[in-house]
Order: sequence, then structure tokens, then C-alpha cells
Amino acid sequence: MPVLTRQDSIAGRHDAPSEKSITAMTENRPPQNSPMPPLTILFTVFLCALFGANAVAIKVTMAGIGPLTMAAMRFSMAAVAISLWAHFTGRSRPLQPGQWHHLLFIAVLFTAQLTLFYLGLSKTHASRGTLLANLQPFFTLFLAHFFIANDRITARKLIGLALGFGGVACVYWEQHGGGGQLRTGDLLITCAAFLWAANGVYVKRIIDDFEPHQVILYPMIVAVPCFLAGAVIWDGEMVFNITPTVVLALLYQGLVTAAFGFVAWNQLLQRYGAVALHSFIFIMPVSGVILGGALLSEPITLKILLALLLICLGLTVVSYPKWLRWTAKLWLWVGLATVAFLGISVAINYGPF
Repeated sequence: MPVLTRQDSIAGRHDAPSEKSITAMTENRPPQNSPMPPLTILFTVFLCALFGANAVAIKVTMAGIGPLTMAAMRFSMAAVAISLWAHFTGRSRPLQPGQWHHLLFIAVLFTAQLTLFYLGLSKTHASRGTLLANLQPFFTLFLAHFFIANDRITARKLIGLALGFGGVACVYWEQHGGGGQLRTGDLLITCAAFLWAANGVYVKRIIDDFEPHQVILYPMIVAVPCFLAGAVIWDGEMVFNITPTVVLALLYQGLVTAAFGFVAWNQLLQRYGAVALHSFIFIMPVSGVILGGALLSEPITLKILLALLLICLGLTVVSYPKWLRWTAKLWLWVGLATVAFLGISVAINYGPF
């Protein structure tokens, strides 16, 4: 498929929005790539930690609700919350006739990726799922090379890819008694990460024609009945043990990450640009692994920690080279401290080691 610029792709479509409609959609938007003030940086760190904790919330909810039933409930809540937010903030705008087929394609990818992710997470640990889900930026690099103009894989990005996939190899290497069950879940989540990347690349090509919440809201609306149909087929018991903890974990998924988190992330992306935001992505796997071990007593083994270190370093290399150079000494000390800690832990047979 030839690489097109956004202008080429719009100009070549007879159903493209008019200049007037594009102006209406983009007016009053703040300039991209503005400097991030300190409070915004802290908020972004907090937001990434919330996203990283989502896999833990999903595992908690699975104690009482089937995976796809949970997905339907989560995104039903999120769709209602985002619709109300768009209405009361004046961002609710009707879709143009030529926009529906884009959103339908995104909805197909969204439904497939979340189905694979939820089914996969039902068969593996939250910490492993978080690490594998963070393959998405690496898959995005690969796909963007072919489908996004002027977004080529460079030597630096290749190094980041090698580090990231080295971390994933450590995840697959470490089975820790789960056998085939863990491996099946890991493979499903890896496939979900690839579809998530494909979704992101497609959205990147068309996002300027939409309000950010539209590419989130409408796929959710299409996905919910699909999740319910899948729940009838795969979930067995759809709802079987409702407790306050299960309800709180479900609300966290639906209102905190799927509604507030997605909207906040897209607003930050629009204001500050992808480069600035992606420099914080490494926080997500750190949050997921730590909370998986602390709240779910999941094994945090030497290989899982090594995977975490490689994936975080790979994300840093890929996302923000200036930040990497600025923190080079910090990374060196973190690496040395990690090696020392792991060596001592293995020597004294500490905890999960």
C-alpha cells in the first residue's frame, strides 16, 4: 500500500469533509507541541500509572464477572460518560456522511483487540499482560514505517525495537508454573497489541478530520453489542460473584480509564503532541508489574524484572532520545542497582526469587 500524506488522502476522496467543516472542527484548538508545565507533567505521570493499573482491575473484576461481559459493562459506562461530557462541554457534533466508514473500520479493530486482550488476560497474570500490551508502541513503529509518510524506522528506533522485543522474549521465557495456559494468554495479548497498533496508525491518518472523542466513543458504541454476543459464547457464567471489590474494579475500568483516561490522554495529545506524551509510556508497565505483585500476589521473578527493564528502556529509546540522553547516568545507576538487588535476592533466596 503506498504511503500517503494526510493532505493527499483527503484530496483524493470525493467524500472528504469540506474546508468549512474542517475549519469548524479545528477552530479554538490549542497549538500542538506546547511546553508541558510541571503540573501537567505530574498529571501525565499519574494518568500513565492509572492506565498501567487497569490490567490489575480487570483481573479483580474477573473474580465475579466474565471477561467479555465485563468488557460490555465497562464500555457501556464509558460511552455514556463520554457522551455526557461531549454534550455538556459543547464538543458534540454530528458526523459527516464520509466519516462513518472510517469509524466502522476502527470499531472492528477496537472490538477485536479488546476481545483478544480480555480473553488473554483471563489466562495469564496482570503483570505479564501489562508488559505484553506495551508491545503496542513497537508494533506501531513497524506499521508506521509503511503507512505513515515521513515516519521511517531509524537506527535509534531499531535499537528500541530490539530492546522491547528482548523484554517480550523474557516474558515468554518465564512461565513460572503456568504452562500452556499462560502461553495461550500471552499470545492472545500479543495479537491484541498488534491490532491496537494498527488501530493507532489508522487513527493517526484520519484524526484531523474528527473530534478526538469521536474516534473513541463511536467504536465503543459498536463494540458493546459485539462483546455481549461474545460473552454468550465464551464466558460461561456472565455474572457469578458480585462483591464491593468487584464493583469498584469495574467502575475503575469504565469511568477512570476508559472514560476519563481516554479523553484526558487525547486532550493532552492534541495540546502537547505525541513525542512529549510518549516519553511517559514506560510508567505503564512499571505500574502494572508493581501493582500486580502487590495487590494480586503475582510472582515477580528475575525474568519478569529483566523484561520490565528492557521494555521500559526500549520505550525510552524510541520515544524521547533527548530525555534518554538527559537521564543516561540515571539509567546507568538504575541498571547497576537492579543487577545488585537481583544478585542479592537470588543469593539469599528472597521472596519470589
